[in-house]
Amino acid sequence: MSVPAIALAGLRKSFGPVEAVAGIDLEIADGEFFSMLGPSGSGKTTVLRMIAGFERPTAGTVALSGRDVTELAPYERDVNTVFQDYALFPHLSVLENVEYGLKVRKVPRKERRARAEEALESVRLPGFGGRKPSAMSGGQRQRVALARALVNRPKVLLLDEPLGALDLKLREQMQVELKQIQRDVGITFVFVTHDQDEALTMSDRVAVFDAGRIAQVGTPEEVYEHPATPFVAGFVGTSNLLSGSAAHQILGREGTFSVRPEKIALAEEGAPGTVAEVIYAGPVTRYLVDLDAGARMVVMEQNRRTGKSHRGERVRLTWQAEHVIEIGANHAS
Repeated sequence: MSVPAIALAGLRKSFGPVEAVAGIDLEIADGEFFSMLGPSGSGKTTVLRMIAGFERPTAGTVALSGRDVTELAPYERDVNTVFQDYALFPHLSVLENVEYGLKVRKVPRKERRARAEEALESVRLPGFGGRKPSAMSGGQRQRVALARALVNRPKVLLLDEPLGALDLKLREQMQVELKQIQRDVGITFVFVTHDQDEALTMSDRVAVFDAGRIAQVGTPEEVYEHPATPFVAGFVGTSNLLSGSAAHQILGREGTFSVRPEKIALAEEGAPGTVAEVIYAGPVTRYLVDLDAGARMVVMEQNRRTGKSHRGERVRLTWQAEHVIEIGANHAS
């Protein structure tokens, strides 16, 4: 077994009476694109800051490539961090920004210039070294910040919601580019986000955070298709939860079950209900359907037919048995 790039054991962090991180055990493989996904206050950024050394754990350990770095300062760890605020020096050129860290480390001028140009090449910005940050787009500035972090050749790159300030189209473009860059450079990326689409698009694996704990770890497909808890089912995408009498009447089973909206079809047979709302969203239409059994279901249908159901219309819903996932109520550690 290879040594993980990052190993967290019993990690906890309290701020006074508030326990921000409530005990985490996690291993991240070398060369993996790993995302920490969760709402504000779930503990994901605090974990990132403890890996970086900006916060000291209340309990537990942080190891990088098998080395315990829990008590080491940030500059003593082989990691670099890219923040949402890129913090580029406006008076310096792009090339000077990228090579700044090497200059602080007293790397010879010729070497640092060559490494800075190589870093700009790796983020697809060759020839941009002479520009000032103010003359670049948001996506280009984001890549400059990435190059500045990569130029030090860290074993691990930590990214704290670096795409949050970008508009939707640019953010989607940068999601693809970040993943391609990560593959090219082969460095372990740890990406913190509250955006489920970002996590699912880019990650090899995802950890879903809830109230200072990890609710589930898995590939994007595993987390989406087989949520481990009701929280994961509701936070990662949209999910219809059936429980209690509704589950008993519709499924003939006891427990809590999840069915994704895109797995449900409007049909001539199935669970009866009434359309409560119709939401047109371009390529798809979402229907909110109140079932006679007492549950409200979200149905997502691609806009491939001209005849649409309308609010107040009686409909029936159907889905395949394998798309009904039983989920537990307990968190994983």
